[in-house]
Amino acid sequence: MTFIHLLLFLYNILSYPPDHIPLATKNKVPQIQAKAGITKSVFGTFPDGRVAHLFTLRNQAGMEVNISNYGGYIVSWTAPDRKGKQENITLGVPTFADYLKGTPAFGPIIGRFGNRIANGKFSLDGKEYSLHVGRSGHHLHGGKEGFDKKLWSATPVNSNEPALELQYTSPDGEEGYPGTLSVKVVYTLQKDNALRIDYTATTDAPTILNLTNHAYFNLSGMKQDILKHELMIQADQFLVTDQNQIPTGERRKVAGTALDFTKSTTIGTRINDTTDTQIRYGFGYDHCFVFSDTSNRLKSGATLYEPVSGRFLEMYTTEPAVQLYTGNHLNGAVKGKEGIAFTRRFGVCLETQHFPDAPNHPDFPSTTLRPGETYRSTTVYKFSIR
Repeated sequence: MTFIHLLLFLYNILSYPPDHIPLATKNKVPQIQAKAGITKSVFGTFPDGRVAHLFTLRNQAGMEVNISNYGGYIVSWTAPDRKGKQENITLGVPTFADYLKGTPAFGPIIGRFGNRIANGKFSLDGKEYSLHVGRSGHHLHGGKEGFDKKLWSATPVNSNEPALELQYTSPDGEEGYPGTLSVKVVYTLQKDNALRIDYTATTDAPTILNLTNHAYFNLSGMKQDILKHELMIQADQFLVTDQNQIPTGERRKVAGTALDFTKSTTIGTRINDTTDTQIRYGFGYDHCFVFSDTSNRLKSGATLYEPVSGRFLEMYTTEPAVQLYTGNHLNGAVKGKEGIAFTRRFGVCLETQHFPDAPNHPDFPSTTLRPGETYRSTTVYKFSIR
């Protein structure tokens, strides 16, 4: 090769248009080899002197999840976009003091009972129990001081798939619930960019239980609201509610309604369809979707995709249903760690669970837990790029 030919060869390589890079190379996320493990730091101090901690779970791919033993909050969670840029994809507030003031449930463990119980009342074995009711006159998410406001004992597990084991004992009568309940929740950050949540519980007396996590996802990295996210739910039915969002007992086909997500659909497409009474009642989506597969095996339940970043979320669960909530009551009054105001529909929740108000509907899957039984539930949120 002559000197001139060499110069031409080098020129062609250096000036090769980036847009002509083969797709297999262009869309490949850079592989990061981070050190996997878990670290512990002080999150904040209660007025009575108790200390809450923050645990950072990190896998070898560079994903990080920050979880507190206060309420089991997922405080932040990073996931890579198409270019490999790690950004936070869950709503949270800046400081421990902000969490103590209260949030719209930005990522905590919800219990004893996720979702609503009509009039805060239910009967079990012939005895009626009264729970805390809010301004709506109904019980919601475990009551005034549910599991999201408790300081859990924490055991970190340091490995290539770091885990955080949280434990809490709920005394008999807490928030009106019967039985002393021992609860364990384990968060495990897996090698494949999945966060696995395992719930177990036992009781010394008959009680009801419906645990979930209330993370708000925004896969854009907080750059815009979630109306352009594309959602698919493996559910051909949803629970019809009254205007107070209490289930009537009817299970209705999603086909032909604004709640049909059996095919991947942009969330904003029908969210303002007020000709649908269910949309009016929920001010958007705030509904329980019944999976086509209601078994307790771990199965695919939903997917969420943000086309600009390329982030793709797959949700798997052993639960029979998921509550879809699209942040309809966020109003910009709360700002996140990034300094961005969380305006209406800035996050989307996929709360895996049993049916709301189940204790008052004998034909709904049972939420009763008895002595000698062990409550078990698993949900997995897995990220990839598309």
